[in-house]
Amino acid sequence: MEDKKYCMESYLTVRYVYDENKCFKEGIIPRKHPDVPLEKKVPCKTAEDIDEGIRNQLEKIDLSKAGMLLSGGMDSAILASYMPKGAKCYTARCIGENAVDETEQAKKYCDIYELEHVIVDVTWDDYVNEMDELMLHDGSPIIPNEPQAYKAALRAKADGCNLIVYGDCADTEFGGMDRLLSKDWKYDEWINRFTFLDASKVLKDGSIAMDTYEKYRKTNGDIDFIGYIQGPYAVSAAGALTNAFECAGLDYIDPFEHLKMAEPLDLKRVRNGESKYLIRQLFKMRYPMLEIPEKKPMSRPAEAWMKNWGGPKRKEFKEDCVTGLTGEQRLLLYSLERFLDLIDA
Repeated sequence: MEDKKYCMESYLTVRYVYDENKCFKEGIIPRKHPDVPLEKKVPCKTAEDIDEGIRNQLEKIDLSKAGMLLSGGMDSAILASYMPKGAKCYTARCIGENAVDETEQAKKYCDIYELEHVIVDVTWDDYVNEMDELMLHDGSPIIPNEPQAYKAALRAKADGCNLIVYGDCADTEFGGMDRLLSKDWKYDEWINRFTFLDASKVLKDGSIAMDTYEKYRKTNGDIDFIGYIQGPYAVSAAGALTNAFECAGLDYIDPFEHLKMAEPLDLKRVRNGESKYLIRQLFKMRYPMLEIPEKKPMSRPAEAWMKNWGGPKRKEFKEDCVTGLTGEQRLLLYSLERFLDLIDA
């Protein structure tokens, strides 16, 4: 059902259209990343269990033409260690002021396991040139990391790859969102903390899409924040990457997505600085010679890219609504307006 108002609010709240029965425009159906049912995920109690779970999945796949999306972090580094020698590993390097360069760290992993390291430079022009194709394929505005994943995927496709291995879901499945896991949240607190961009601040007739949170509300006024991280947050994060891969014509697999914790997450360990403690242990098993890499901010220089954007001009938006917004929030808003222009053309 066409409901542009709801779709705008949902996108700004959780970065995708939460209600699968609604769309921005009739005939343009938002794509949703398919959930892996909880009962089909393999429970892991130890780092060795995760190791076995990854091996069992990758051994069933022909990796002879597989590429790897590799950052400087430990999740993708772990998966790279299971790739065949000579496999191509693609690291996106965003170009811009204060961009985070992960290529040096990523190259260490490739050198250890004799993998070919391919650096893919990504500029704002790439974003501008790739957005429309990604949005039309997705049926909704993009999430900010899609264009850089898409450019890497296109390079992999041109290099002869037919499959991308990536490691996105370790954060959501194994306790990597340390800031979101830093406390037991009240329902209202979580909404204020998590909402990407409050629609009431930028839309003339907008509000936060509360249906995205209601399922996780507890009767005592708290929220099931772990369930939310493994639900709406995971769907939006994974959906951005898989839309990029599909748009490039590649198959894909994230082995972490098919695994889960066998026991409740030990929040005390996470809150004492040991986020993803099982993943940390596995990293040390696979890279005993390296220190665990520090978690870095997002690589794209959104602040620099969006600092001169004057804000949306369409009638749906408030005037001068970008004042005080972060670069990431401006990029969301830019994407939303561009998508609306695209489907109205």
